[in-house]
Amino acid sequence: MSTPPPPPPARGDLPRGGRTIFPKYQLVGYVGLPGSPALGPLDKDLETKAARLEKVSRAYAAGRTPLPVMELITVVAKAAPGKDGMYRGRLPDAKIQEYLTVARKHRMLLLLDVQPGRAKILPEVKRLERWLKEPDVGLAFDPEWAVGPNQVPGRVFGRTTGAELDAIAAYLSELVRTHKLPEKVFVFHQLSPRIVTGEQALKKHPGVVTIKSVDGIGARADKLQTWAKLTQRLPAGVHAGFKLFRVEDTRHGPLMTPAQVLALKPRPEFVVYE
Repeated sequence: MSTPPPPPPARGDLPRGGRTIFPKYQLVGYVGLPGSPALGPLDKDLETKAARLEKVSRAYAAGRTPLPVMELITVVAKAAPGKDGMYRGRLPDAKIQEYLTVARKHRMLLLLDVQPGRAKILPEVKRLERWLKEPDVGLAFDPEWAVGPNQVPGRVFGRTTGAELDAIAAYLSELVRTHKLPEKVFVFHQLSPRIVTGEQALKKHPGVVTIKSVDGIGARADKLQTWAKLTQRLPAGVHAGFKLFRVEDTRHGPLMTPAQVLALKPRPEFVVYE
């Protein structure tokens, strides 16, 4: 049996107080997988990275309270099938706990990111319920890595539907209600229009703050074009997020600055660095 994580924020509130995310907070995150620097800055040296993230988050405040986010890739898509043929690996609880301990020390949110491979997304999410019952732990889903029964992650783009996203949001809403939790963040990442179909089936659910993170890669002009396409018809209640790729984006020019990101319309309420 692993030891329990350190205690959650006082009174079951959010890490920096209160029970609602927006409009009080601006979310700014780092993403990562232990030992995999190519997948984001949260691969190691968590204390150093937490200090850096704190500083970056302040550059995005613009009248709001910064709330830094550690987005941990908890289920990672793989190019090989694994023992169960699902083309995904899972982080052990001890590793999730290690990240939650650091997040709590620095009063940050922890997001558990799921890349399901061939596995069904909702069972993968429900497997994480022990963690999702915590007031300062949210969820991220990367459907680019959610492939069909005869597909291999990385060879094709995965996909999801608005109905599938809605089922996840409904599940999280029930957790919030049952355990009297503050609002819970649910992020879904999207790289291109074809990754999410029937998006309008995604409805607003009590206690769940749903964010679409636009993950366009490349030159600033290309990122802005992807942004315009994917934020044009956001479902009611869905907030906008924006991803910056420290390596891929800078092959085409300088990384966008906080001022340039905040000038986007609608305002990205979650900015994440990979």
